[in-house]
Amino acid sequence: MTFYNEHSKVWLSVDCIIFGFDEGKLKVLIGKRQMDPGRGEWSLYGGFVAADESVDDAATRTLYELTGLRNLFMRQVGAFGNVDRDPGERVVSIAYYALINVKDYDDELRLQHGVKWVDINEIPQLYSDHNEMVRKARKLMQQKLAQEPVGFRLLPSLFTLTQLQNLYEAVNGAELDKRNFRKRIKEMDFIEKTELVDKTSSKRGAYLYRFNKRAYNEAPNFKI
Repeated sequence: MTFYNEHSKVWLSVDCIIFGFDEGKLKVLIGKRQMDPGRGEWSLYGGFVAADESVDDAATRTLYELTGLRNLFMRQVGAFGNVDRDPGERVVSIAYYALINVKDYDDELRLQHGVKWVDINEIPQLYSDHNEMVRKARKLMQQKLAQEPVGFRLLPSLFTLTQLQNLYEAVNGAELDKRNFRKRIKEMDFIEKTELVDKTSSKRGAYLYRFNKRAYNEAPNFKI
């Protein structure tokens, strides 16, 4: 018996907004679209959902194919389904955003897929509604960053307080008061100061810190 014959079919896809942090800038991974319609236009990386996988599984697969990385922080942004969003067919896309450490991404794999990191403030016009996906993803990430220390997924395991402050400023698009920021950081037991010093930016150097996940799990509150 065949069901739903009276209804039209809709294609289902996923699109991934992959955020990275490099050179003090929040960046997004984009590339030139390799298929019609829209071939050659700047685009997010995505693909269609297979018949035997959930949308979450499709997004996880897509991220792995692009980055070669597993167990990434990934959250759903929402569904994008305007009738005219794709000139080829009626396509509904479920968007996800993910956070990765740029240094963990094999550059040869990046070149193989023809994608590049672009400053979020300099993103060109993207295919279809992909710019709107990026805007919504950034807003959700800002909200998440205020509630959980997810920003550490964008940083190396050892980082300076300047790097940490630059990250929060890049994500939120606003400067933070240095004195207040560092005072707040010192109150957090899960951000540990090490004896290691980074001297790449000055002769005096800056102490390196690290995120202690166990201490965070025992912390009562979090907010920066």
